[in-house]
Amino acid sequence: MLILSRKVNEKIMIGDDISISIIEVRGDQVRIGVDAPKNVKVFRQEVFDAIRAENKAAAESTPVFPELGIAPQPNPLG
Repeated sequence: MLILSRKVNEKIMIGDDISISIIEVRGDQVRIGVDAPKNVKVFRQEVFDAIRAENKAAAESTPVFPELGIAPQPNPLG
């Protein structure tokens, strides 16, 4: 992990097209701005973790389509 010190209005560059700006420091909170291309997804860690957990749960669930006569089947891999 790289650890840097920055002051308000200073930036950190990641590659050629992602910048992290220090917007404000107030007490024990730091407001930052992230400038990245639209194809780069940027999340807070807790949101990223929630998305990952939801995706994992969805991938592990078995869809049920009663209107098609399809019922869940046991997973042969356990």
